[in-house]
Amino acid sequence: MIGIIIHPGFQLLDAAGPAAAFELAEHFCPGSYDLKMLAPGGGEIESSSGMRLAARPLSVDVALDTAIISGGEIIRSITAAQEIVAWLRQAGMRRTASVCTGAYLLAEAGLLDGRHATTHWYSLSELRKKHPTVRYVPDRRYVVDRSVATTTGITASMPMMLILIEAIAGRDKAEAVARDLGLDHWDARHDSGAFKFTRPFAPTAIGNTLAFYNHEQLGIRLEPGLDEVSLALVADAWSRTYRSGAVTFAARDGAIVSRDGIRILPDQVAADWPVEQLVPATADMRPAKALDQALRDISARYGARTTDFVAMQLEYPRTPQ
Repeated sequence: MIGIIIHPGFQLLDAAGPAAAFELAEHFCPGSYDLKMLAPGGGEIESSSGMRLAARPLSVDVALDTAIISGGEIIRSITAAQEIVAWLRQAGMRRTASVCTGAYLLAEAGLLDGRHATTHWYSLSELRKKHPTVRYVPDRRYVVDRSVATTTGITASMPMMLILIEAIAGRDKAEAVARDLGLDHWDARHDSGAFKFTRPFAPTAIGNTLAFYNHEQLGIRLEPGLDEVSLALVADAWSRTYRSGAVTFAARDGAIVSRDGIRILPDQVAADWPVEQLVPATADMRPAKALDQALRDISARYGARTTDFVAMQLEYPRTPQ
């Protein structure tokens, strides 16, 4: 059994990416995976982008083989973070992985003591300061040390899931899933030096924040069977511009079930959304292509500097335009 552990303020892709990858792997290898979305207290859990997922309560009574800890705004709920850390210390999985800043929770639980690891560039300094025994590995978008895996930024979640699938079900299955996701390359190579505070980074953040009078609420339509990974990538990208927020809507209340079985709750019930404030559709694109298209759309709407700012937050390798 595989558990994806979320918390208030989690990154949507940190949950949707692994869920989709393992559901696809189950399609290619039936009976291999039993996937659960878990959170302290269970219920409707709001992500950093505002989108909500339904989760079951996290408990030591749920026996997991593999646990995947999502990153995001961990400080949004200190209580939830503490519950996850306490659970990690007791659960005893065969494999444990974190995405992005989820490494902080692994470190708090002592699971990274003396191990090689990585995390999002923005949080690296704090992690190393508070947990000096963690052996940081640069220029790797994911690091596996024995039974514990960690990743850099959010967009490294899918490559790491493919590594886990390869470990569980073999290289052929991992390659089949990669093709379905539209990933041409999923090795560990990464240029850590490319992700850091740059001269345009802070002015872009401040300028876009101060332009509150131009802040937009953009709508994303939820429909049954949608690709949750493409949705997560696109919603997260638009929510990081500091010029816009992504709001999901559906014609009826209640959870919308994605292609791979994730229950997504709409932010608003509405039959439609103003055309000029609809996020351009990417439903027919594979996830890896959907993010590239979203970044192009952000460039067209807000300019290349904002697009570079978004890509830097996502720790997504991209040549500045």
